[in-house]
Amino acid sequence: MNNPAIVVNNLSKTFSIPHENRDTIRERLFNWRRKLTYEKFNALDNISFEINKGEFFGIIGRNGSGKSTLLKILAGIYTPDEGTVIVDGEISPFLELGVGFNPELSGKDNIYVNATILGLSRKEIENKYKTIVDFSELEKFIDLKLKNYSSGMYVRLAFSVAIHANKGILLMDEVLAVGDASFQAKCLTEFNRYKAIGNTVVLVTHDIATVKRSCDRAMLINNGKMLMIGDAIKVCEEYEFQNMSEDEQRYFLDKKLKEIQ
Repeated sequence: MNNPAIVVNNLSKTFSIPHENRDTIRERLFNWRRKLTYEKFNALDNISFEINKGEFFGIIGRNGSGKSTLLKILAGIYTPDEGTVIVDGEISPFLELGVGFNPELSGKDNIYVNATILGLSRKEIENKYKTIVDFSELEKFIDLKLKNYSSGMYVRLAFSVAIHANKGILLMDEVLAVGDASFQAKCLTEFNRYKAIGNTVVLVTHDIATVKRSCDRAMLINNGKMLMIGDAIKVCEEYEFQNMSEDEQRYFLDKKLKEIQ
């Protein structure tokens, strides 16, 4: 029997992209008479699916396919144009590198700010502070301003805060794309621990090997449409097939046919 943490029905999202940028005062002054025109971009097109509680769910697809837009809608950052999202549980998001962090503040101050945004009280933050810092392995740099952090250090701090917020649903966007192999392994161990206690992990990633190895199910998105959902290995194989050349696809199909015979 299904016990959904997230239910998405007929979800669509469109953005209006201007044909020219008018970012500076000079550009606006000299072009004020010319009407700015826009092009519609369908980021998501009528997507429906469910994610069960305690599931490790992967979302894969090419750049621009709509993965990150979908995650932001699940997190409540974007509002869909059509469709509904029902979330049963509190969400802890890691959506983009540095989102929710102030580069002018120290790592320590950013822990307090970001954890507060995620709903933790000051007392809860104080009780978890050492654990957060220890997990991030940034004790030597915790009083340094974030603008002096590397991208890998950003990820360590942001992930550590998100994972220790103890929410029922983790939304992770490319958390494994930055950082060394040992920290990536540490993240996966934490994901599995999170799942083992009945919580839900939703991971957007280009790391197909991780999806095959760790996810229960996966969803493949392309051009805003859901192409496939189901067993993680089968979904990943379809994604890999789509990214093959024609010769590689023929070789792959011939090999599969021989295996069947």
